[in-house]
Amino acid sequence: MRRTISEYALHETAWVFNTGVLALAIGSLVVLFALARAGVARLNSLGGLGLLLWSVGLLAVVYFPKHNWAVGPSTHGTVHRVASLIAFVSLPVGALLIAWAWRRHDGWRGRAFFTAGFAVLALLLFGIIAGAVALQPFTGVRWWQAIPLGAVERALATAEICVVLTLGWWAVTSDRP
Repeated sequence: MRRTISEYALHETAWVFNTGVLALAIGSLVVLFALARAGVARLNSLGGLGLLLWSVGLLAVVYFPKHNWAVGPSTHGTVHRVASLIAFVSLPVGALLIAWAWRRHDGWRGRAFFTAGFAVLALLLFGIIAGAVALQPFTGVRWWQAIPLGAVERALATAEICVVLTLGWWAVTSDRP
């Protein structure tokens, strides 16, 4: 409930975690290119940038592993945290921008709805973490102890994967050439 997902990278089976995150990053890039090819999103759009930042953030999470903050701060730990923040925010924002552009298109309204739904869910789950950080000065409770961080992260990761899956479904079922 409390252990973060990134802690898997600190165990002897870290290669499994790293392989999974790398596969998600590469798969997300493939989805981005498929969306562009299908005419759903342009590579140089804000929505496309969101997916690109998500993928780059995931790659950075693998390259700069989680740090044990109990022994003090580190550069790679800070980069890991910032990359996680960028990844977890940029994907749902990018997906919302893509869905918003197609919200009134008759054939794609359902795809836009599902994509936006999972993106909003991801942002709400991220909001739990942001809320814990914002309330720390008032509660005196460390933000990572104020919430079941591991459970929230796992729910957030599941929502983010659903965003990628709905975008992939959108690209595959597109009736555009």
